[in-house]
Formats: sequence, structure tokens, C-alpha cells
Amino acid sequence: MALNIKDLCINDCFGCAVCAKVCPKHIIEVRLNKDGFFQPQISSVVNCIKCGLCVDVCSFYNEGVALVAQQVNAFAGWSNDVAVRQKCSSGGVGFELARVALSLGYKVCAVRYDVDQNVAEHYIATTVEQLNESVGSKYIQSNTLIGMRQIDPNDRYIVFGTPCHIDSFRRYLRKIRKEDNFILVDFFCHGVPSYLLWYKYLDHIKDRIGEIKRVKWRDKKDGWHDSWAMDIQGGTGHLYIKMSDGDLFLKTFLSDSCLSKACYDNCKFKYSKSSGDIRIGDAWGRLYRNNSQGVSAVVCFSKKGLSLLKQSNCRIIKHDFEQIAEYQMKENARRPLIYPYVQQLLRCNEPLNIRRLRLLLYIHTICRFPKRIITKGTKILR
Repeated sequence: MALNIKDLCINDCFGCAVCAKVCPKHIIEVRLNKDGFFQPQISSVVNCIKCGLCVDVCSFYNEGVALVAQQVNAFAGWSNDVAVRQKCSSGGVGFELARVALSLGYKVCAVRYDVDQNVAEHYIATTVEQLNESVGSKYIQSNTLIGMRQIDPNDRYIVFGTPCHIDSFRRYLRKIRKEDNFILVDFFCHGVPSYLLWYKYLDHIKDRIGEIKRVKWRDKKDGWHDSWAMDIQGGTGHLYIKMSDGDLFLKTFLSDSCLSKACYDNCKFKYSKSSGDIRIGDAWGRLYRNNSQGVSAVVCFSKKGLSLLKQSNCRIIKHDFEQIAEYQMKENARRPLIYPYVQQLLRCNEPLNIRRLRLLLYIHTICRFPKRIITKGTKILR
């Protein structure tokens, strides 16, 4: 008799929800766990038929990466549409890939932000107008199941997701023999922060700007290299604060102090390891350090991915992979010394202790960069 997710006691997993998509009895739901990450739960154990499909498609349980790359072609790229390049986080290649896919008869499964629920979610776009909702990075975990349940595998789709999500989804497509109908796109992933941080952060700023109406995690008005900026519109006000000015959410996220346990211990998709046809990201390396408009890093792992890229409305320049992936993470994030103390702050039922969190981040900075002069760290304490 086959295993299922419950038999394996899988928790603190990638949270990709492909197990819930494949379940023939529809008894797997995905909910936030106590640490603020999406996790599969069997809602009705008695109805489980032990088919084992949930385990077969699980990237967390199965070793290795699902795709053996046919080729690796690396490019720098950006949209030829100036408006698209400006509104996107890097060069706008992801948006252009989706736009050309729509013109070729594909539907798009991408990520948008739901301001009513304050979660990122996958959804289906069939027009460019609907695709506009996906513009920009979302530095929180997506509820992938919302969009995936709308996917008809007999139709054609381009699907965007984290590397772990895309790996599980490819395993699912192979299981049902529909891989040819899909183009899969992942990205250079840092890891996902806890929703406990996001919700406490929002509670903190709601006192100043009211109910959240719009969220933008990256804003390039001061240039691409200084685009780590939270731009949030509320019902009664507006917040714009950059990481370089001490934004709490971005600093906590990038300190690696509240990532998913799987991001630390189980990620197998760093650098060139991908199950996507295409991987995108920011070309942060030295090649484009003087560019302020934004440049995308693009890596094609299949002929299908390369063909789509060449049909897109983008300027693309071929480079060695190492040049394009320069400064991208080669190894998993490591838990910093402040990790247990940040977790304690996030799990408590009280409002976020801003001063203590800033102090922890300051300590983290000093531990990582002991030669920095104190004055450079004082912004954290403000």
C-alpha cells in the first residue's frame, strides 16, 4: 500500500501545494502553520485511498531535481517597452515572457497580491490587463493552490513559481503526461519569510496609514540598485521606506532570521539547479553595475524556454552563466545567531516589539560585519 503525506509526517515542507492539486479525493488542504508558512494537511484521513500520488509529486520527499537540462543558455535582458521595464523589479523579462505566451495561445499562472486577505496568491491570467496584476516581486510565500486548482492540464499554460514549486509541478505533469503543454519559469530564490513577520509588520504600519490598499516590494524611482523599497498605500496615508533607510520587513527578511525551515535545510535549487524551462532574476553582477534602469538575469534550460525568450519583446545579450549568476546564492541560507530570538518575537501574541527587533538586527549586522563603524549601524536603531 502506498504512502501518503500524513504517513511521512511531512511538515515544515516547501509548501508548494502540488500534493493538494494531484489528490483525486481532494482531501488535502494547505494552511499556514504555527510558524507562518503554508503546509499540507489531510482534512479527512478516512477518505484517503492511499494512492501515493501526493508523495510521487513531492519535491520535498523525492531526491534530486526533476529536470535534466537540455542546455544552459544565459542572458542579460530587458523589455524593449520602457514602461514595462520601469514598473518591473528588474528588466521586465518575466512580464514579456508571459505576454508573448498569451499571444501564442497560452494562459498564465502567476502571482498577485490579495489586499483583502494580505496574502500572495497564484491566479490565472488570460489577458494582458489581467497579467498586469502580477507585476513586481512579492517577498512572501504564495498560496499556490488557488491558481493551480484552476489549471486544466489539457490546455496550455506558462507557470511561474518558486524553484521548489516548479520542481513538484513538473513531477505532477510527468505523472499525467502533460509536460508538453506547459512552460515552467522559476527564479533565483533567496527563501521565503514567515507570514508572522508580514502580519506583524502590517499591524505596525496600519496605525500610520490605515487599511492596506496596495503593496509594492521593489520600487526603482531611485534607481535599480537602490530598489529595495517598501511602497505601501493605505486608506489614510502612504508609506515609502527603503532598506537602506532601515525598513524592518526587508531587513528582517534579508537577514535570513525568519525563513522557512525547508529553506535552510532542504533547498536543492540554488544557482544553476532548476526544474524550470527558464529561470529569471536580477543581473546583480559587475557587468551591469552602472545600469540604473534594471537588467534581468535569464537562464534557459530547455529548447522550449529558449524559443519563447527569443520571441519576446526583449533585448537579450548572451553571457557566460557565471557572469549572469554572479552574486546569486550558491548555498542555502544559514540560521543566524538571532534566529531563535526573532522567532520568539514573531510567535508571541503581543504587537511586534519594534525596538527589540531593531536591536537584534543591529547585533546581526555587527556579527556579520564586525569592522563596520558603529555610525553605519545606527539607522537600524532609529
